Amino acid sequence: MTSRNALIYAGLLLGAVITLLPFGLGLLTSFTSAEQFATDPPLSLPKPPTLENYIGLSDAGFGRAIVVTALMTAVILLGQLVFSVLAAYAFARLQFPGRDALFWVYIATLMVPATVTVVPLYLMMAEAGLRNTFWALVLPFMFGSPYAIFLLREYFRSIPRDLINAARLDGAHTLDVITHVVVPASRPVLVTLALITVVSQWNNFLWPLVITSGSKWQVLTVATAGLQTQYNAQWTLVMAATTVAIVPLIVLFIAFSRNIVRSIVVTGIK
Repeated sequence: MTSRNALIYAGLLLGAVITLLPFGLGLLTSFTSAEQFATDPPLSLPKPPTLENYIGLSDAGFGRAIVVTALMTAVILLGQLVFSVLAAYAFARLQFPGRDALFWVYIATLMVPATVTVVPLYLMMAEAGLRNTFWALVLPFMFGSPYAIFLLREYFRSIPRDLINAARLDGAHTLDVITHVVVPASRPVLVTLALITVVSQWNNFLWPLVITSGSKWQVLTVATAGLQTQYNAQWTLVMAATTVAIVPLIVLFIAFSRNIVRSIVVTGIK
């Protein structure tokens, strides 16, 4: 091994340690009693490991927040996939006046910070009588997003036009082409989009905090923040809640990481 390679591997190892250390510390803390956490150094091993923090989450009704978050994420994911696929196909393959101009105007909305839209969205939901309801959580995010449509459009443009024309010669209509040709050929990028959507919505904090109150429609991020107060932060409970929230995302990423790399490579080449 050359000295250059050794330096590269050392840098990668250092980066991995810096990245993984907070997760390891949080995991250790989640199995540590509150008394030990208050008295021992931060990197101390639990003596002995305890499940009292996870039991405390269950007793506090944390399971409902998990169910609400999972349901919200699933509904938003379904809407994102359906509407983003339809819009991206229209921008990629259909011909209509102002298509490219409309696409780039829509993409330009990526430059608008999400926080700017919170107040208008809140007023709209309040006027519609949807504040503190499940639909208030999902409606602002269901109908596609600029990033999703951009990603899918670029991928759809890489699908050979001859494949689509052959389907049309067989009598397939536009919806048939999308469902039987485009979607099956786009599984890697759709998996990537699904993962991006799941992660972003699973971790969404600001909008659920603003639009809901009480525990009925409380999501994981808001419930976790509720474990902290100005004068009493229950850090062992917070770390247990964080572990519960992050494990499903890690499992999903490990399971579908190949699809992410494949879709990014194809989209980048295009």
